[in-house]
Amino acid sequence: MAREYPLQRTRNIGIIAHIDAGKTTTTERILYYTGRTHRMGNVDEGTTVTDWMDQERERGITITAAAVTCVWREHQINIVDTPGHIDFTAEVQRSLRVLDGGVVIFDAVAGVEPQSETVWRQADRFGVPRICFINKMDRVGADFNRTVDMIRERLAANPAVIQLPLGQEADFEGVIDLLEERAWVFPAEELGARQQEVPIPAWMREEVRQRREKLVEQLAEVDDQVLSRYLEEEPCTAGELRAALRRAASAGTLVPVLCGSALRNKGIQPLLDAVVEYLPSPLDIPPIVGVNPYTDKEEPRPPDPRGPLAALVFKIVADPYVGRLAYLRVYSGTLTPGAVVRNANKERKERLGRLLRMRANKREDINEVEAGDIAGVLGLKYTFTGETLCDPQAPIVLEPITFPEPVVSVAIEPRTQADQDRMNDALQRLAEEDPTFRVKVDEQTAQTIISGMGELHLEVLVERMVREFGVKANVGRPQVTYKETITRPVRAEGRFIRQAGGKGQYGHVWLELQPLGKGQGLVFHNQASEQAVPAEFVPAVEEGIREAMESGVLAGYPLTDIQVTLVDGSYDEEESSPIAFKIAGSMALRNGVQDAQPVLLEPVMKVEAVVPEAFTGEVISDLSSRRGQIEGLEPHSPGVQAVRAMVPLAEMFGYATSLRSVTQGRGTFTMEFACYDVVPPEIMRRVLGC
Repeated sequence: MAREYPLQRTRNIGIIAHIDAGKTTTTERILYYTGRTHRMGNVDEGTTVTDWMDQERERGITITAAAVTCVWREHQINIVDTPGHIDFTAEVQRSLRVLDGGVVIFDAVAGVEPQSETVWRQADRFGVPRICFINKMDRVGADFNRTVDMIRERLAANPAVIQLPLGQEADFEGVIDLLEERAWVFPAEELGARQQEVPIPAWMREEVRQRREKLVEQLAEVDDQVLSRYLEEEPCTAGELRAALRRAASAGTLVPVLCGSALRNKGIQPLLDAVVEYLPSPLDIPPIVGVNPYTDKEEPRPPDPRGPLAALVFKIVADPYVGRLAYLRVYSGTLTPGAVVRNANKERKERLGRLLRMRANKREDINEVEAGDIAGVLGLKYTFTGETLCDPQAPIVLEPITFPEPVVSVAIEPRTQADQDRMNDALQRLAEEDPTFRVKVDEQTAQTIISGMGELHLEVLVERMVREFGVKANVGRPQVTYKETITRPVRAEGRFIRQAGGKGQYGHVWLELQPLGKGQGLVFHNQASEQAVPAEFVPAVEEGIREAMESGVLAGYPLTDIQVTLVDGSYDEEESSPIAFKIAGSMALRNGVQDAQPVLLEPVMKVEAVVPEAFTGEVISDLSSRRGQIEGLEPHSPGVQAVRAMVPLAEMFGYATSLRSVTQGRGTFTMEFACYDVVPPEIMRRVLGC
């Protein structure tokens, strides 16, 4: 079956934003107007298509990124609706990795919020072109111009306003298109399904003219074709401006800005037009580049359906009905059911089962997936998130997806013996799905410890265990995931000699340890001569060091930010082996860490509390009492201030209740992981119980 819509008319986009900006509502309106649904879903009523999990509907938030496909103006649009809560940032990260464009939604009252900044930076890192949609223009306090200014200042972006709101707050009626200089309203009695043209109000005509001139000037600064017309003082047609905007948006030099109200069904069709007009197709972006695992050379893979296969798995779902479902993006080649492909990361062959076109938790079987498309596939046994599937005859490894480290842990135990096996199975499957969810058994207490990005993240996963896997479990109080590091350089010896009849074991190494800057993890160098430690044993030494890094010497927390250099050692031709050098490397690291004045590191969070001005003093005082470093105050909206601070995670448990108490229930806050920092000595003594 040939592709219904050519690559040039395919768009792979994500809907990304801060929590509660209106991503899911916007997606629901898109599905309705494109004919994908015949009834508008509502977040508050729990009837949305993309928020299909029971917990998403109960909590009114998006937890898992959902993929849907729709058609607009003869273009196929693959949409991923992503979560806004920082605990589920991995969902946003892996979605951005495989998308060609993004729609970033802002609340017209709140403007640019912390998670908006986070997803914007992630999109910058992946080079994803964006358009902005300023939503909730009908709300009291909505301010279009202020939000545009915040996009420019906070996000260091170059916003190009292509629409103006027609009215504001309760009087918001529709939008004015600056390129066409036409005004549109969306009659409520038809649920906004019809765009109706109305005259531009006389009092706005001068502003429309000035804003259009400013838009042309912005385009002239970044586009040579518009610049030549501008210098010759020749007017540009709307079509020429649209073509220039598309080039600028794809290059990331300008970000088109639109507005509307998704809940009131206003401005969605122009947003869909903008997705088609300004966001790139798979043909408009540079070919993906991977590494040939045999030659270590980089190789491009253009989006050619007849080329060798290159696909990236970006999500695994433990589906209760169809089993293990993998979401993937095909960059080159074509997938068909039953085909044998190669997992390039593990050098294993996989046979594909059914191929599925996804519509959130509903799906339809398809006969093939071509380059440039996103789809679901069943039957993959060994493949995980971030791994590459390729043609067995043309191996390639695409850049994997990196995820943040978990910062909160809880102990979990089954209520009955019968729950034990089910719990282990459920935890394994949930960990396969979510790369930011970790499971380990504490060697000292034999407890099962689960770790994640925050309290809500772990709460949701435990609830899923109960609902989807029928496991009843007792859960401990949330604990901070500390780490350990060293504060001074040392030289350490590891010697492993064992004589137990017959052939013995001999491994001997000298290591130099040095502290590194924040967030650098482990850096290993080999400077030992071949006569001291033969090259065949060096990987074993490194493996032993990496294993020893998983538990420190103060309280068994993982070690980080250490440079380890193998400088010397000795071996025995008869009795040396990789296992002996692995143990020697592990012993040397532990010996060295004990002498290097180890310290505890704790996760520090970037916190923003949004509170009425009258309560600013109390909120600052409360955050300071939690060892918070106040970074500044910023006007948020009329009569409301945003307090920004860096606060240790250990002090933030229960903060939601405290903030409600201090602000009479009117304050809200968001927090995200910033970095690991050294725990003060008195707090360290308390944590270590000494």
